[in-house]
Amino acid sequence: MVCHRQKLRIYLIYCPELVDHYIYNWRSKYAGLEVNEAKRLKELEVENNKLKKMLADKMLEVEAMKDVLSKKW
Repeated sequence: MVCHRQKLRIYLIYCPELVDHYIYNWRSKYAGLEVNEAKRLKELEVENNKLKKMLADKMLEVEAMKDVLSKKW
């Protein structure tokens, strides 16, 4: 099974024009950060994504409850 990093390496080998773009994006995101700061940033991004999913689920539940309560039995 090929992991995400291996897929990226393979893709960049076959599409070398994307290497500069990939490096530019990486530098713009992580330039000047220490290793521990970059790790913390990644952890916060993961946590943020989890919280966004939780919020979306709760909002969906609220909408479903509103639909159920708005129906007249």
